[in-house]
Amino acid sequence: MKTITLNIEGMHCGGCVKSVTRVLTELDGVQSADVQLEGKANVTFDENRVNVAQLIEVIEDAGFDVTE
Repeated sequence: MKTITLNIEGMHCGGCVKSVTRVLTELDGVQSADVQLEGKANVTFDENRVNVAQLIEVIEDAGFDVTE
């Protein structure tokens, strides 16, 4: 398992946090996602099943900007 921290812009409320948490945890291979309103997400995932680009893609598809 690998854990990374992603910087997320555009979250303004608890609903945003829930949305980002949901799209991340729905990905096969994501063990956990600790998303904070301040714009940080600590994601633990299996590198053999999902990659960082896929994590970023689902967050961007949910309407947020992401950087590593």
